Amino acid sequence: MTYDSAPDLLALHAVRITGFAETPVLARRYGLDPAETKELLLDAEAYGWVEHTAIAGTGGWTLTERGKAENERRLAAELGLAGGTEEVRAVHREFLPLNALLLRACTDWQLRPAAGDRLAVNDHSDQAWDDRVLRELAAIGEALVPLADRLVSVLTRFGGYDTRFATALARARAGDGAWVDRTDADSCHRVWFELHEDLIATLGLDRHAEA
Repeated sequence: MTYDSAPDLLALHAVRITGFAETPVLARRYGLDPAETKELLLDAEAYGWVEHTAIAGTGGWTLTERGKAENERRLAAELGLAGGTEEVRAVHREFLPLNALLLRACTDWQLRPAAGDRLAVNDHSDQAWDDRVLRELAAIGEALVPLADRLVSVLTRFGGYDTRFATALARARAGDGAWVDRTDADSCHRVWFELHEDLIATLGLDRHAEA
């Protein structure tokens, strides 16, 4: 039976996986009430777990180091209550090879080696090249579905990653290639990055020392 996370944990965790966002965006991430989310974030700010800052004139919430530690402490406790630690670890192990494929596909979307320049920018004039990348992303998306189902069977908050990825890919295949790797929307890369961060945070891992 899947486990539902508490609103205060969801508000804090939304900051973790989003990285930098205003209250309405964080509230939408887990379907929380915006007013309640604002109060929860203000409480977290009082504890020194989050801070509201402005970057290039845009405001948003970010997680402090204390907040990161608190988030991971709560996530570990939640995972223990849900009884799904081993299942999430198993999914993470199966996720890593897919992660390598996703990173390669995104690189191929951005770069297309040319004679004398292996780092030539992909100008998307080679339809066969782009179609191959999109097929690879489709295969990755298909492989993600059963992993997402297993995660949701443990924690409800893992829901939506596979459908968000599929939606982004459909937009890319319909002709808007920005949905492969844009960072300011739910692109394939953005959704995948959030899932990766979610797994890392939930298991208390270091992204740079992952194995």
